[in-house]
Amino acid sequence: MINVSLRQLRYFDALARLLHFGRAADECTVTQPALSMQIQELEKELGVVLIERTRSGAKLTPGGQEVARRARQILASVRDLADYARHGGHVLAGPLRLGVIPTIAPYVLPKLLPVLRAAYPNLDLHLREAQTQYLLADLAGGRLDVVLLALPAGEPDIDMLELFEDTFVLAMPAGRPVPAKALATPALFENERLLLLEEGHCLRDQALEFCSLKQVRNLDTFGTTSLSTLVQMVANGFGVTLLPRMSLETEAQRSDIQLLPFAAPEPSRKIGLAWRSSSPRRRDFTELGAMISGLANGLGAGGSPAC
Repeated sequence: MINVSLRQLRYFDALARLLHFGRAADECTVTQPALSMQIQELEKELGVVLIERTRSGAKLTPGGQEVARRARQILASVRDLADYARHGGHVLAGPLRLGVIPTIAPYVLPKLLPVLRAAYPNLDLHLREAQTQYLLADLAGGRLDVVLLALPAGEPDIDMLELFEDTFVLAMPAGRPVPAKALATPALFENERLLLLEEGHCLRDQALEFCSLKQVRNLDTFGTTSLSTLVQMVANGFGVTLLPRMSLETEAQRSDIQLLPFAAPEPSRKIGLAWRSSSPRRRDFTELGAMISGLANGLGAGGSPAC
């Protein structure tokens, strides 16, 4: 009979993600020898070599990759079981681990957090801000409960709730001549440098897809990771960019840029929540989504559900 412990699976999950014994041990708050011993015991129990030890750290074997995938599923299921037992009939109480992408977090959280605290004082909220790919990996592995992001999530075994639609506007330097009541089209800025976030940000990919923007020749990311930096570059004449409406109250209250709405159909993104299909906390996530949707008008985004 195989005797595998949850502790061994947690240690191996950390090592499979970080591919470094020292960092995995730090995450699990154990010594490196203790973690290595548990991994060796797991390999012995399963009869599978999981890790190829290298000078730079660790590398998963083909068998290790499959065990890592199954370990993530087991740990997520255990997390869901604990949630079921812990929360019972209580809504938005106890620990909740929420992930938010960087092009939403600075604009939604300042309005959401005080409302959430006032309405649900027993909620123990933990936040993680990261790019979509990392948040979805943490969600699948049970390290997050729910993620606020641009839909679709594109992952199996994930439930999604669309909240509202967030349209885009074109930001240009204030001194750039533009015809009166002009609407933004790719033709308007085909000779401009289009400034976008660095690869990995879903907003970059959305901007390239919407309104045939992938046809724009002059693209530049500058390794930029925030909309605030893009706005600074636009204001100083380095190019133009797209801004989601939810960001305008924070990023566009300045006289050195001008904003142009797009011609119909306006480019937009769908904002929503994603969680594991196995999670028993659908009521929590639905209530959280209702609160965020209620703030949508104040964010400058559409308050009605996205189509």
